[in-house]
Amino acid sequence: MGHPFPIREIARQAGLSEATVDRVLNGRGGVRESTAREVHRAIADLDRQRTQVRLVGRTFMVDIVMQSPERFSTAVRAALEAELPSLHPAVVRSRFHFRETGPAGELVAVLDRIARRGSQGVLLKAPDVPEITAAVGRLAAAGIPVVTLVTDLPVSARIGHVGSDNRAAGATAAYLMGQWLGDRPGNVLTSLSSGFFRNEEEREMGFRSTMRARHPGRTLVEIAEGQGLDATQYDLVRAALERDPEIRAVYSIGGGNIATLRAFEDAERECAVFIAHDLDHDNTRLLREHRLSAVLHHDLRHDLREACHTVMRAHGALPPAGPTLPSAIQVVTPYNMPAPAVAG
Repeated sequence: MGHPFPIREIARQAGLSEATVDRVLNGRGGVRESTAREVHRAIADLDRQRTQVRLVGRTFMVDIVMQSPERFSTAVRAALEAELPSLHPAVVRSRFHFRETGPAGELVAVLDRIARRGSQGVLLKAPDVPEITAAVGRLAAAGIPVVTLVTDLPVSARIGHVGSDNRAAGATAAYLMGQWLGDRPGNVLTSLSSGFFRNEEEREMGFRSTMRARHPGRTLVEIAEGQGLDATQYDLVRAALERDPEIRAVYSIGGGNIATLRAFEDAERECAVFIAHDLDHDNTRLLREHRLSAVLHHDLRHDLREACHTVMRAHGALPPAGPTLPSAIQVVTPYNMPAPAVAG
């Protein structure tokens, strides 16, 4: 097996002779299997300790840049702060740049300021538009690694992405919707905050294709560009309900769920099934009140931990690793809510 350690150091770590270690490493035989395992364990221990030494005293200044409703950015901040102790002995300091909505140029200006000022890494949640992709390229040219969070920019110069499998999440929502609606009539309202966030687009595609395959007679009614904000979301939902008297269920891809429920109530319409995403503080309360049927959630703490590790690897402070796997999709109901829900 390949390793960077002298035989003498491995022997000292394992408590074995140098000759025994040499036989194991060169496969010459004459060594018990348990002894060979001790040699390999010693090498793993040395590698882990070397990683710890590389991290001692290292401070990584990371910028978190996000366009999202306040309820989600608050959940991301809480998840990162909860994970900071697990990153020791390295120290991660963070600067937050949050905005709820606005033109892409404002986000580009933030990213370009970071490129000029410097940073050890950027964690980015942004629309998938050419201006943002170009700004990520300028960050990369300045030697600043970018990791996309929750929603990807696959043709950009980002070094990694963390988040769930959004197509699978959409397909899961379709499966639940079909089970819970059963044979009852009614159309399904699908709500996106914006068509420019790739994660929402992928959720919608997963949902639509699965509904088409499993429930071809069920009509889907789409609204978009509410930005996940209650003020704009209410008007979009209310108008959709007025246009279509058969809407009986909601798959909320982009949020604004308090406003969506209020629009149903003001129109004196029943929402038989309501499936949403993310255990932010709004959805946590709505789920506890049984006003949502289920929330599809993924572990934000896992995402932030993986994002920070990706930045550290880019600086050579952690050994290389394989591709980051998507976060597991959790189906959360009022009866299996994690505690504290918003931190995960």
